[in-house]
Amino acid sequence: MRITAWLGARCSRRTRKTATPSLSVVNWSDMTKTCFNPFGVLILSALALLGFISPVVVAQTVRAMAPDATCLIEPSAEVQLGTPVDGVLEVQNMDRGMYVTQGQLLARLNTGIEASAVETQSAKADFGKRKLLRNIDLEAKQLISTHELDEIATEQKLAELELAERQERLKLRNIVSPINGVVVDVYRLKGDLVRQEKIARLAQIDPLFVETVLPARRFGQIKVGNSHDVLPELGGGRVKATVINVDKVIDAASSTFRVRLSLPNPKFSIPPGQRCQIQF
Repeated sequence: MRITAWLGARCSRRTRKTATPSLSVVNWSDMTKTCFNPFGVLILSALALLGFISPVVVAQTVRAMAPDATCLIEPSAEVQLGTPVDGVLEVQNMDRGMYVTQGQLLARLNTGIEASAVETQSAKADFGKRKLLRNIDLEAKQLISTHELDEIATEQKLAELELAERQERLKLRNIVSPINGVVVDVYRLKGDLVRQEKIARLAQIDPLFVETVLPARRFGQIKVGNSHDVLPELGGGRVKATVINVDKVIDAASSTFRVRLSLPNPKFSIPPGQRCQIQF
């Protein structure tokens, strides 16, 4: 009875339950599937030998808890963050392990020349707008020709387009995060000369992707949208992942196909890069 209560308490803690189950109320199959490790099988076998539970229950539980496949938990996206222009890093707001949000400014190249060019062109565009308004009145009074007014309007439009182009060039010097995620690596620091190269690597870890490979005989059995149990290698208990992609072609060399599942990770509690086990 002490072994029974201890095993129940052990599995209860892993499933975040506070009550210590007794032999009369423990569902051995469910509890051992929750523990999902060889230790549970060993204890069940010992209890069966002592006569506490039926060997049939042990056999059914072992079959139920056996993983169908191994898998790998990966970020759902990885981004090599870089810049299409050359310059010196004037601002660098990144550090490894930092959480970032989409649109957050992470770095900026020196902007002195580009910012001055925008101001200059903005003044030209404003002048062209005022000049056009004055000449519209003159054309209405037939003091200038329609052709002359058209030239002035075209000049003003070209000035606005050039201003927009210079503003876009200025934006290229701001490096923002394209995803919600975490900084994995930082390659350049403030003051470094950057020549159209990557400066950091980001990873999106909510959701995560669970990648696995199955034998060809399972082809057609895995359906997109179905949920399955995944047990991360580093513990934390089983979690539910949803199938989002199944290969349409079997790899002839290995006679296997790939399956991808989406695993929610809103609290970033499941680190990617670890192996896992999955039951289909």
